[in-house]
Amino acid sequence: MHGGHGMTKHRIIYDTDPGIDDAIAFVFQTLHPDIELVGVTSVFGNASIDTTTTNALYLASRFAPHVLVARGAARPLRHPPPKPIPYIHGNDGLGDIERLGRVDKQVDARAAHRFIVETVRAHPGEITLLAVGPMTNLALALQDDPDIAGLVREVVVMGGAFGFNGTLGNVTPAAEANMHGDPDAADIVFGAPWKVSIVGLDVTHETIMTTAFLASLRDSASDAGGFVWDISRFYERFHVEEGLPGGIYAHDYSAAAFVVARESYTTRSGPVRVLTDGIAAGLTIQKPASMHGSAPDWDTRPNCDACIGVDANAVLELFANTLRS
Repeated sequence: MHGGHGMTKHRIIYDTDPGIDDAIAFVFQTLHPDIELVGVTSVFGNASIDTTTTNALYLASRFAPHVLVARGAARPLRHPPPKPIPYIHGNDGLGDIERLGRVDKQVDARAAHRFIVETVRAHPGEITLLAVGPMTNLALALQDDPDIAGLVREVVVMGGAFGFNGTLGNVTPAAEANMHGDPDAADIVFGAPWKVSIVGLDVTHETIMTTAFLASLRDSASDAGGFVWDISRFYERFHVEEGLPGGIYAHDYSAAAFVVARESYTTRSGPVRVLTDGIAAGLTIQKPASMHGSAPDWDTRPNCDACIGVDANAVLELFANTLRS
């Protein structure tokens, strides 16, 4: 129990660039009994800020009509914005499916980073920031009000890769997409004095929603299962071209699962740096707590927990049970 809000244990601001896997993770959060979504903040990444904000409003309208949506950063702190990737997420960012229902939600009057600051200040010690896109909004919030670092319950990040199971990058040989999207913001977030847990490609590439798994949810999990099936069709075609035989990586969902099922993950502690320039921009490097030599560029920074192992079956079962409940 946390903060006296009935049975709700996790009050989440979902910072997201929807995105198909972002949408899959969103549906899970709206259905899991231990999660209370207190806001969605959009960011550029999988598509332009206009598209990701439109998608956030659509997802909230359809699955969580009471949840506030705030529009976030259109571009990284310092680098040029990433190029569009319609071949991964579709022209509309959600697999180009027909959209059901009306979207009558408007964005919150506040920019995303202000929404984060004000919500954290209103609920000290209670808000988990679940960040599954480039972390520009979080960096802007810290720049605006550095003291929020002491008031956030936890930051859970989908991003990065640490070389476990042979993975270091997906958009470049060295970098995962969210880190590459704004490496400066990521380095700021990982250096701030708050609790950070990083769910990277080391575990998301081990957690595969197969075609059969998705089809079983389509047939047994009503509207949510049908929606996940529909939006994942486009995404799965991209994965097949990349060599995954039938199915999709559970990238953003894995970070949402970590919030409620961290016992399914193995983590390694130590400070993390993100390379911000050069051919390896976006590379995440942790100094493990077991490494005792001096490393001045790491040693002044707080420890982060990086996921290095996962019970993928348990994490997938959690998704299926939550959608079927």
